[in-house]
Amino acid sequence: MGYFDILIYIFFAIGVFFNLLAGVGLLRFPDVYTRLHAGTKCTTFGSIFLIGSVILIGLKIWWNNDTNGSVLAIHSAIALIAILLTNPTGAHAIARAAHRSGVMPVNAVVDDLKNKVKKTTKKKKTGGEK
Repeated sequence: MGYFDILIYIFFAIGVFFNLLAGVGLLRFPDVYTRLHAGTKCTTFGSIFLIGSVILIGLKIWWNNDTNGSVLAIHSAIALIAILLTNPTGAHAIARAAHRSGVMPVNAVVDDLKNKVKKTTKKKKTGGEK
């Protein structure tokens, strides 16, 4: 076993660890906002390392003169880019929908968005109109 294989196992272990942390966070955290935090931050970070290990495996296969390894590495990199783009965007959309529907954070001390003025379609009256 060479250094390259050890690096693959280290990447894999880090990825599994952070994805397990995400699962624990989803079970333990009290509200939708903290669960989203655990579910997106940890799984994104864990996915970086898991897919990184798959890319390294693909490069190792490709180095041994098998073209299927390059296909594996390229497809994994594309999947990683998709995860990096969609995970935070989806979490933001879910958190925004939860806040707009009135779901409040548990034990929140300060909610900066609570007193934010909402845009309305009503026209303002001018001084001469009654």
